[in-house]
Amino acid sequence: MIPLRDSARSRTFPVVNLAIIILNLVIYFKEVTVEPYRLNQIFYTYGLIPADVLNTIFTGAPLTPVLINFITATFIHGGWVHVIGNMLFLWVFGDNVEDRLGHFKYLLFYLLAGIAGGVVHVITNPASTIPVVGASGAVAGVLGAYIIAFPRSRILALVPIIIIFTLMEIPAVIFIALWFFIQLFNGVASLGGAANPVAWWAHVGGFLMGMLLIKMMAPRVVRGYYRP
Repeated sequence: MIPLRDSARSRTFPVVNLAIIILNLVIYFKEVTVEPYRLNQIFYTYGLIPADVLNTIFTGAPLTPVLINFITATFIHGGWVHVIGNMLFLWVFGDNVEDRLGHFKYLLFYLLAGIAGGVVHVITNPASTIPVVGASGAVAGVLGAYIIAFPRSRILALVPIIIIFTLMEIPAVIFIALWFFIQLFNGVASLGGAANPVAWWAHVGGFLMGMLLIKMMAPRVVRGYYRP
């Protein structure tokens, strides 16, 4: 299912969400201009490599470089489908979450969700030497927050039916719950198997962190007004 828009309307301009989308696109356009060997170097320098994280912890080496990679990996993508898919979901769902949290809290929320996704990926793939990149963990956090904050919203989506796509309006709870079930199912199926090109558990970790953070960080709504 491909989300196109949601029924919830923001009261404020999503300056942080838009800035994140633009930054991701600019970085990706920079990626496609470099030579393949240089791009590979970028992935291994700024991507998140589980084996390197654990090796750094166990050897007592400085943690700062690998900790930074939990963030830098969130802004690098492995292909145009990867980046467009993540940014589309962020465009549809992120503005409302930013509206609920406020600009600064949303930026902090986004980074924490991305880090949480990376942590869960490291835990579930401790021996992997393959760099993981992409905003999927952070975007999953946005979805986790959205299902809590806007459960009555509806999503206009392109839904595949046999060999064609059709427009359907789907309750946000159903759309996001189905999305999460797919991530969890694939994550469980990937355990103990060969290296998987999709970091399913990063999605699961980011999603659950998003659900937790929105409850901790969002102001309460009392009689139609926000109260800290």
